[in-house]
Amino acid sequence: MPITNLPVPRPKPPAWNRGRIVGQKRALLPKHVWAIRVRLELAEKLRDLALFNMAVDSKLRGCDLVRLQIADVFVADRMKERTTIVQSKTDRPVQFEITETTRQSVHAWIASPAMIGSTYLWPSRFHASPHISTRQYGRMLKAWVAAIGLEPSAYGTHSMRRTKAAQIYKKTGNLRAVQLLLGHTKMDSTVRYLGVELEDALTIAEGVEI
Repeated sequence: MPITNLPVPRPKPPAWNRGRIVGQKRALLPKHVWAIRVRLELAEKLRDLALFNMAVDSKLRGCDLVRLQIADVFVADRMKERTTIVQSKTDRPVQFEITETTRQSVHAWIASPAMIGSTYLWPSRFHASPHISTRQYGRMLKAWVAAIGLEPSAYGTHSMRRTKAAQIYKKTGNLRAVQLLLGHTKMDSTVRYLGVELEDALTIAEGVEI
């Protein structure tokens, strides 16, 4: 009887997303923002606190946030209350507010010895790059959320972009305002980005008892 060579069974490699939370990253809730701010203040992490506050206010993509320069937010020895930058993805300008809390933390960071001679708000410690990378910013974010007991894989740099935008929509229901603040060219993009249709549906469902 001829001997048939059968293929050697190979173990199936684990799925790349095993144990991870995939899909759209969650926005931080106000209580999370407060908790992270308090921890960074107590730890006296000037750079992290300034970066965190600016990320919340600006609603910028990570690639634009890390490239902010001092001149974008600070002029004539004072912090700006509003500023405008050109988005690298769309090449379109977007304006954002800088709240008092953010102005104070960023001003303290700019005045620190670590910022002497720097042009960028978040200078890199490596000579190959003038500012921190988006990947480094993402690692910092995961450390922030992990410090307050959140699951790091559920949050990313887009969580910071969505955080304030989601609260603005929740409080006002004004999608057009959120679209302008995020710099989206189409309303559909804003709807998908915030997931407002699903959120509205769940809110309605929660108010209905059978």
